[in-house]
Amino acid sequence: MNALMALWRYRGFILGSVQREFQSKYRNSLLGAAWNIVNPLSMIIVYTVIFANLMRTRLPGAQDHFSFSIYLCAGILTWGLFAEITNRATGMFIENANLIKKLSFPRLCLPVVVVANSLLNFGILFGLFLLFLVISGHFPGWVILAVIPLLVLQVLFAIGVGISLGVLNVFFRDVGQFFALFLSFWFWFTPIVYPVSVLPESVQSLMRYNPMARLIEGYQQVLLHASMPNWYSLWPVVVLTALLCVYGLWQFRRHVGEMVDEL
Repeated sequence: MNALMALWRYRGFILGSVQREFQSKYRNSLLGAAWNIVNPLSMIIVYTVIFANLMRTRLPGAQDHFSFSIYLCAGILTWGLFAEITNRATGMFIENANLIKKLSFPRLCLPVVVVANSLLNFGILFGLFLLFLVISGHFPGWVILAVIPLLVLQVLFAIGVGISLGVLNVFFRDVGQFFALFLSFWFWFTPIVYPVSVLPESVQSLMRYNPMARLIEGYQQVLLHASMPNWYSLWPVVVLTALLCVYGLWQFRRHVGEMVDEL
């Protein structure tokens, strides 16, 4: 409760940081914020060209030539949010070392700024994706509301991972490098550019241990099939998220004083 009150008192600092970061990211750029759309769009186009003909016939519930593109977008856009939060949170204390040393403010403002910026970028992309669904006649209707709890769970999971690794990264700088590499493998072990059904049964059983696979499948169920996700399948993710958030906050509070010296 005290932490929430502190964050509320520093809401001006948080909003100002989000605004400055968004503006500085695209300053002196001809395309500006459009780069936020170009990068994931180019990835979606490449994967669609490479995998569409190969995977479309093996995609369960595929109805037309838009199905695989929707399947891809549901995975790539939401994975991009997860990757951005975790990557940035892992290095947030190091990147803001000067700010931490010179100013007195609740250090938990930093993960809030990371999440806010990531959600801002995601909101732009996801809004355009929803517009595409409406224009193409594939909007899932009221079922789209199921995305909200999925998104909340994913953000909490990402920040739990990010804070836990961010604290460790201050003391062991290899953590950030290793996680960036690990994230690349994690992407391909998640059913984003391929359906689980194309994998051998032995590999499919391993997907149960991938929390992001459960979340991404939930998004795909809503956006592609216009049906509710299997909420029961997400209970391991909820438990893991709670454990990571508690562990990350415990690590943060335990080492917040030491981190200033290490930075």
